[in-house]
Amino acid sequence: MTFTAPQATAKGILLMLLSLFMLTCSDAVTKWLGADYPPGQIICFRAVFSLLPIVIMIAFRGGIPSLAIANRRGQAWRAFYFAVGTSLIAISMIKLPIADAAAILYAGPLIITALAVPMLKERVGWRRWIAITIGFAGIIVMLRPTPSAIQWLGLLPLAAAFCSSMRDIYARRLATSESANSMMLWSAVATVLIGGVSLPFAWTTPLPIDWGFLVASGTLIGVAHYLMIEAYRISEAATVAPFKYSGILWAVLFGYFFWNDIPDAFILSGGALVIASGLYILHRETQRKRRA
Repeated sequence: MTFTAPQATAKGILLMLLSLFMLTCSDAVTKWLGADYPPGQIICFRAVFSLLPIVIMIAFRGGIPSLAIANRRGQAWRAFYFAVGTSLIAISMIKLPIADAAAILYAGPLIITALAVPMLKERVGWRRWIAITIGFAGIIVMLRPTPSAIQWLGLLPLAAAFCSSMRDIYARRLATSESANSMMLWSAVATVLIGGVSLPFAWTTPLPIDWGFLVASGTLIGVAHYLMIEAYRISEAATVAPFKYSGILWAVLFGYFFWNDIPDAFILSGGALVIASGLYILHRETQRKRRA
């Protein structure tokens, strides 16, 4: 089906909003299950059930040939960072208020921009370096400004943001040789393996209703990533990418209604700096591409 430019833009934005809503729902389910089950068990089965929508997507778009691997080392590193990042995100959601973890996770665009210089040989101008500096100042605020009160658990989502950034950088490197189907499948398989390592050491048999929650969480992740890919496919990245920050709103709402969590001044002010810096970097990146 062919869309006009305004229709494509509207659909892309809607898909991105829906994607972030689903991801936040999955995070909320993960946090809920984390009160009764080991994190490794949750991580493993979320990844197992995320394979269902991924396999369906592969069947309709490319089939088995689309799973071919041309760059084994690159695929392995991307799968590693995806699996570790996904695992750290899940643990962050379990250990921290969901809005706190989400706010720190949005440091990802800052880290990607900084790493693009040594890893992708991209040029980053002084304006974006200032934005990166301001964004990292926001992270420090969210972690708490004094050593005696620093929120050490906040390093978990920060490490997750780093792994997610490395995952995206490898995705850029692999874009010309590997299919999205291939990267998604092998990354999910790697996550199953990482989560599965802990199963012999920490296992709690899930109740029937909790199996349903695990299925829902994994399925939401798989569908959400598919919708995000579709959003970028039919609309300009510069148009839909800012709507990823809608995840912060959902995280705050879920945290308040389900766990009575209210972000404190550190999270609100630091998160505002991180989001503003990320949006500015996206704006500058869009201008650079248009000039090029």
